Amino acid sequence: MKSVFILLASGALLASCGVGGRLANVGRAPKMTPVADIEVPAVEPSLGGQGASHRGGSMPAGEAAAPSASLYRTGVRAFFRDQRASSVGDIVTVKINIADKADVNNTTQRTRSGGETAGVPALLGLEEAAKYLPGSPDPGKLVEASSSSTSSGSGTTARAEKIDMTVAAIVTGVLPNGNLVIRGRQEVRVNFELRELIITGIVRPEDISRDNSIRHSQIAEARISYGGRGQISDAQQARWGQQIYDALFPF
Repeated sequence: MKSVFILLASGALLASCGVGGRLANVGRAPKMTPVADIEVPAVEPSLGGQGASHRGGSMPAGEAAAPSASLYRTGVRAFFRDQRASSVGDIVTVKINIADKADVNNTTQRTRSGGETAGVPALLGLEEAAKYLPGSPDPGKLVEASSSSTSSGSGTTARAEKIDMTVAAIVTGVLPNGNLVIRGRQEVRVNFELRELIITGIVRPEDISRDNSIRHSQIAEARISYGGRGQISDAQQARWGQQIYDALFPF
């Protein structure tokens, strides 16, 4: 009983750590996640912008001039280049259209019975001693055992999921074989409820369509998380005391 009390006290202490943060946010909308810094390759500024900044005057001292006026300079986005995502920092549109449905029914029945009888009618004269035992046992049936078991089980699983959304993801890495590592995060806050969509995975550049989009089914190692936090989400969860009780007590 003492160990159960210690576990309850520990669980209450851990839960109270989160209660303090929730009390501090009473009456406040949930905070959005800060935008993380994304490393992107350097891109040379446009010649048009340079010309506009120096128009009507000489170039300031210490500022380097553009190496050339060619449209095919290193680091410049060409007019006729494939605009699909291919480098770190590029943006690709991910179309998420999940409409999964599964129905599984399982039924199992098993019946088993068995019986064993063993005895020693004559063994070095010991059968004579059996006559003096209570109940006058029969030496030919000294051991008799029987068993039977019956089990049956049934299970039903029904699941349906549907998500139809579009999110823009950023290329965070390029693997040695050319595949792209992407990550996208979208947060929408309405009143005191915040909904967030997170998607990560690996895509092939060949799977990206001409409109710079890709379906979620073409993402390898995809991790799609859609949920939220706020007053509605808190109301749908069991209180922390009930969660501790469910975790500790098996009945």
